[in-house]
Amino acid sequence: MPSPYRAIFAAPGAKGFSAAGFLGRMPLAMMGIGIVTMVSELTGRYGLAGVLSATLALSAALLGPQISRLVDRYGQGRVLRPATLVSVTAVAGLLVCAHQGLPDWTLFVCASFGGCVPSVGSMIRARWTALYRGSPRELHAAYSWESIVDETCFIFGPIVSIGLSTAWFPEAGPLLAMAFLTVGVLWLTAQRGTEPVPHPREHHTKGSALRSPGLRVLMATGVATGAIFSSVDVVTVAFAEEEGHKAAASLVLAVYALGSCLAGAVFGLLHLKGPAHRRWLLGVCAMAVSMIPLQLAGDLPFLAVALFVAGLSIAPTMVTTVALVEQHVPRTKLTEGMSWISTGIAVGIALGASAAGWVVDGAGAGAGYAVPAAAGALAAAVAFLGYRRLRPAAERVGSPMPRVRGGAGADEPEQQRMA
Repeated sequence: MPSPYRAIFAAPGAKGFSAAGFLGRMPLAMMGIGIVTMVSELTGRYGLAGVLSATLALSAALLGPQISRLVDRYGQGRVLRPATLVSVTAVAGLLVCAHQGLPDWTLFVCASFGGCVPSVGSMIRARWTALYRGSPRELHAAYSWESIVDETCFIFGPIVSIGLSTAWFPEAGPLLAMAFLTVGVLWLTAQRGTEPVPHPREHHTKGSALRSPGLRVLMATGVATGAIFSSVDVVTVAFAEEEGHKAAASLVLAVYALGSCLAGAVFGLLHLKGPAHRRWLLGVCAMAVSMIPLQLAGDLPFLAVALFVAGLSIAPTMVTTVALVEQHVPRTKLTEGMSWISTGIAVGIALGASAAGWVVDGAGAGAGYAVPAAAGALAAAVAFLGYRRLRPAAERVGSPMPRVRGGAGADEPEQQRMA
């Protein structure tokens, strides 16, 4: 492992919570595409599959920040387990209803409660921030590492989810995703030594983390970014089916994630200078431009190459996004702030999956890639209009950064923020 990554794992407990976070985040890569595959296998209706996946994503978008707000106040251990129980129960009901061929409305009822799932990625990044606050180099490496973990999930998650649902039985992918979530959350919440200390109500600044103008810009751009991700997933599955190789969609999407993973690994090794908001703007624009070649895809090999190139801009942009959240959100609302980014992406996932499903049903998979292209253009437009609000503030609002229970750096003074 390169030295910057090896260094961040010197802190006691870091390996354990990062490994638990890997398992807990696998559903992020498996659930949406698993539902699309499951419903398309059972009914052949991509429109229904897309809207159902969108419902689950919107539910997560609405409930995720509320769960994270409770985490900031009461701690990860007390909040994550009951939230996970609700989500797992709802998804189990969804699978049963789909298997039994019950009316569509039963699927949507279950999906609406299935979104009560913790933003595990936000929980892990909050632990890294508590460990290495005031250490910009280590935080940059930690955020980059977690981006690598995210993309590793997206390399293997779709392969496993689509593969199981097409080769074994349709519900197998989402079922395994819920198993990963359960094990990951139980393992994470058992590790109390690195859990950020919660802030009681009286220590919180008033209002939501969304009072930060910078966070609103990041969230709005996240909506368009999420639409890119989900529409690419849905259209790629349909495109592979039209080519007669539906199961190959998982491999093509894995190549997409591989490009992001490799870019994130290199990005974490860099000693960055200059304002982060400008790097973020360049990253968003690069994502938008990378959607253009998808319109020319005529076969799966060409599509795989185009998606690999498109993936190169994802991880660096996401790493910079997290760094900007850490700069612009009050410290007592850090987990909530990170979850709002996940919420924006989840809303975009819902809209993108729904739009892509209807376009595929109405005009075919080839036309479907216009959806991520439009989403990329919207992301670039929002970023251009709002990036000036992401300039570093003269001072941060809020109380000191949450300390960890027994973690490294618990008493270090705040130093220079990440550039």
